[in-house]
Amino acid sequence: MAATTPSRPRARLHRAVDTAVGGWIQLGDQTRFFAATVASIPDAVHRYPGEVLRLIAQMGLGTGALAIVGGTVAIVGFLTITTGALVAVQGYNQFASVGVEALTGFASAFFNVRLIVPGTTAVALSATIGAGATAQLGAMRINEEIDALEVIGIRSVTYLASTRVLAGIVVVIPLYCIAVMMAFLAARTGTTAIYGQGSGVYDHYFNTFLNPTDLVWSFLQSVAITVVIMLVHTYYGYTARGGPAGVGEAVGRAVRTSMVVAAVEIVMISLAIYGQSGNFNLAG
Repeated sequence: MAATTPSRPRARLHRAVDTAVGGWIQLGDQTRFFAATVASIPDAVHRYPGEVLRLIAQMGLGTGALAIVGGTVAIVGFLTITTGALVAVQGYNQFASVGVEALTGFASAFFNVRLIVPGTTAVALSATIGAGATAQLGAMRINEEIDALEVIGIRSVTYLASTRVLAGIVVVIPLYCIAVMMAFLAARTGTTAIYGQGSGVYDHYFNTFLNPTDLVWSFLQSVAITVVIMLVHTYYGYTARGGPAGVGEAVGRAVRTSMVVAAVEIVMISLAIYGQSGNFNLAG
């Protein structure tokens, strides 16, 4: 017993060092994969335009049971309707508690554009398009289909990862437009139809505080989030191991990682854009 006791701290130290080294190695592998994927996007457009178009249709309209409800477009629309309704409920009640419920239109124009729509889009993309990409690539990996692509001379990273990142960027354009419109519509309907606020009052404060520049920044923020989400999901799918159980674990890890990274990205981009001046003047 006395001989084994001093070795326990050394064993824990070795495990901690191995864990840290393994984490750095994995981070390096991810960085190399991300760089190769982004650099291969022009090659994917040139060599595999048919695959890019197929993935755009699949991501936007869905396949199988997902296509019945309208695909990712319908899912994002329903999600942003609920978040827009929450702006009406919380905004009206909170402003009414201090006697300025007329500013509910300001809440919709301000929070929907800057935070809620990009965040909701990130969750929808991660849970639908991203998870599907991870499952598809993971299944191909454990069935040795990716190795078969390499054998016949197809660049697997370009064909599988770069095409999906590019398709995600294209698909997010209509998704963002639908998300913004549904959020604005839900907030206005909830405030005017349910709480009885005059539509003229709501529209006045909404139009006063809706800044077109913020919409452009919000769209670019959603595109940047999409790139990161697709990179994370394609990496975990491409490197999946351990059979069907390993694919399921890869999907779970990818969804968790992409949501955390997307949240951090939203905070960092918001601070970079609005951190100094805020681009906001309370008036009207």
